[in-house]
Amino acid sequence: MKRFFVFIAIISAVYSGTLSAQSSVTRSAITFEIKNLGINTGGSFGGLAAKLHFIPANLNASTIEASVDVATINTGNTGKDEHLRSEDFFDVARYLKISLKSVAFRHKSGNNYIGTFTLNIKDKSKQIEMPFTYLEKGNTIEFKGTFKINRLYFGVGSSSMTLSDEVTINIDCEQKKSESAQI
Repeated sequence: MKRFFVFIAIISAVYSGTLSAQSSVTRSAITFEIKNLGINTGGSFGGLAAKLHFIPANLNASTIEASVDVATINTGNTGKDEHLRSEDFFDVARYLKISLKSVAFRHKSGNNYIGTFTLNIKDKSKQIEMPFTYLEKGNTIEFKGTFKINRLYFGVGSSSMTLSDEVTINIDCEQKKSESAQI
């Protein structure tokens, strides 16, 4: 009889939309944009590792953790990339990853949410808010978000007359979905 109630609880969870999506990244684009001499310039990071446990019907039980390999920075200019990897900017010899971990979520409307995350760059942490969309499409989930940071807070570069302090970061990630009921 106990098994029957567990089975009913699982079926209820499935049909009430309280499934979590946990999976591995199948596609990602982590890009950044910054003004240099008044012109938008940017690049990307690779090596995204993410754990997405997002339950739209139960935001309090949801978590998102992600990190990127800083050495994968790519601006399309080898010399610039090496300079960004140096001690002057990201110091990849000492700081291998940039990480993001969720603190809380709120529903905005439809598939739109706002997440509060702890962002860690070069062992400096700061809470940021990121508006994002979360969309389930068949066997995949899609997460797209954008946020801005002040690079100087994290010790990325120094004050400059030509390089903006504000950086816009865009995250676009898709994962295969494997479902497990929350009981």
